[in-house]
Amino acid sequence: MNRPYVICHMTTSIDGKVTGEFLSRPNHGGASELYYQINRDYKADAYACGRVTMEGSFTGGWYPDLSGFEPVYSPIDYLVDELTGFYAVAFDPHGRLGWKSNRIIDVDEDPGYDKAQIIEVFTHDVDPRYLTYLQSMGIPYIFAGDTEMDVEEALFKLKSYFGIQTLLLEGGSILDGAFQRAGVVDELSLVVDPVVGGSTDKPLFMSSVVEEYRLAEVKNHDGILWLNYKK
Repeated sequence: MNRPYVICHMTTSIDGKVTGEFLSRPNHGGASELYYQINRDYKADAYACGRVTMEGSFTGGWYPDLSGFEPVYSPIDYLVDELTGFYAVAFDPHGRLGWKSNRIIDVDEDPGYDKAQIIEVFTHDVDPRYLTYLQSMGIPYIFAGDTEMDVEEALFKLKSYFGIQTLLLEGGSILDGAFQRAGVVDELSLVVDPVVGGSTDKPLFMSSVVEEYRLAEVKNHDGILWLNYKK
């Protein structure tokens, strides 16, 4: 296979929602703990999130002042010599994430996230000054698509350049949907919180297509289900 094996690992409500107020309930703690434990148990080479998820979890909405950076007019992939073998892949189509380090700094020092080397993935529709900023931070980046993200191209490069064999896909629903439509989600790992989400909350896959999986494993953790599906 010329791409990583992709596991979509998410917490959902009973009705398949992945965002909303149910995630901040006091009783959500058990599902959250199980989710992070499974994340660690997979020992994947990398985890991938979309811009909004990365912003909410790690960057806090900060964005650098690009006025002091000269634009890089050569839109080619940028790699660094030192590779750690453990990566946080940010699917950031237009270069909107502000990083203060080239590694993830997780406040809880969770080994499933902390110290992962950041990789930016974006389209060619990106401010060239942002490329200079990333280079100054020592953050590698790859292009995948002109104005819309090309998931298959991104995955090919992630394996070719960085040797990523197993990738955890961890939201949000827009990125999950893009992977699902591309037919590259090999496995589903769903922690089901026993609650119904709100009507405005987002589903697991945004704009999904019909695709069959087989149920490989089910575990009950004090009323919280872990469902594992494979193709």
